[in-house]
Amino acid sequence: MVDAAEEEMDNPTFRSDTVLSDVHLHCPSKRHLMVRLNAVGQPVFLSHFKLLWSTEDLASGKHVREVTTGGEHQHRSGDELCDKDRSNIKKEGELNSEGVEALLDDDGDLEVVRRPRSASDLEAEDLLRDIVCPVILMKGKEDAFEDEEQECSCRDVVKIEHTMATPLEDVGKQVWRAAFLLADYILFKRDTFRCCSVLELGGGTGITSIVMGTVARRVYCTDVGEDLLAMCEQNVALNKHLMEPGGGEIKVKELDWLKDEFCTDPEAPYSWSEEEIADLLDHCSVIMAADVFYDDDLTDALFRTLYRITHNLRNSCTVYLALEKRLNFTLRHMDITCEAYSHFRNTLNDLENLQDEKMKYTVEPIKLDFCQFLVYERIEQL
Repeated sequence: MVDAAEEEMDNPTFRSDTVLSDVHLHCPSKRHLMVRLNAVGQPVFLSHFKLLWSTEDLASGKHVREVTTGGEHQHRSGDELCDKDRSNIKKEGELNSEGVEALLDDDGDLEVVRRPRSASDLEAEDLLRDIVCPVILMKGKEDAFEDEEQECSCRDVVKIEHTMATPLEDVGKQVWRAAFLLADYILFKRDTFRCCSVLELGGGTGITSIVMGTVARRVYCTDVGEDLLAMCEQNVALNKHLMEPGGGEIKVKELDWLKDEFCTDPEAPYSWSEEEIADLLDHCSVIMAADVFYDDDLTDALFRTLYRITHNLRNSCTVYLALEKRLNFTLRHMDITCEAYSHFRNTLNDLENLQDEKMKYTVEPIKLDFCQFLVYERIEQL
């Protein structure tokens, strides 16, 4: 018994039951309406994500950014350089923890601005930081959104049903930052994707497919799990108005990376018809995936699926992969590591070096200097 205990101590295992996306933590006092419980009893929330363009601008071929400075809203052409905007954002971030601009004295030392003890309630309220905590509204409080919906029209808002904290196997039900990054790139390069046929692997809540659906001809948004796919289908329905100007279509389908074939069982929900499989293989020219590289076994399965599908496509294809490097301290290395990202990079290198008479894969990084079209925090780990 002692030997067994000592062996367990030599190989400790740490488990976490819940994973939480921090996308919502950067929306101070954002209101989230809990609309229902899903099939497994998890609370489902409805969130509004602001777009910095409208469908009218999209249809006319204009790039429009909304830059907020000093309470004023300015619209700028997306063809302009984004450096000034990023510089403004950086300057706005150079504030101390009280939200007051940092000042230097004559010697160059930091001069700390302290809140006066006799400050009035109004002054104190101005100096306090926003509480970074979503306000959760229960079902039946829909009228709480009336003011917000009047302020932002439907054309510049993506409505997404999602969960906020899940076990690891259900992380697809949350909204992750790399999905916004990929959506930004789609909007920035929308002429590249216009009228394309697209496959998304691991679509999750569907936000990237919905944005792609505003410019592409057809999007197959795929994932696994009836509950998740039902949520994704609901999100597609909630944002149908965004796709109408461009005539795009989104089909929510099951695609299990651990299986070698498409699900064609007519009795199974979200299965494929023979016509849909033929359409995908005949016309697909873009494959995309966002924030799906967090488990080594699933990463391997995704690359096997990617190889199998691209091998059967009639035309050449471009694959867009977006992810966030998540740094963790591990006892095994006694250092900060990013093992999931390292495994992803190694697998990607293996694919590029693959000796195949029929296929040739080329890997190219994309510079992240393109404009931001959705409101989220674009961190350097993306």
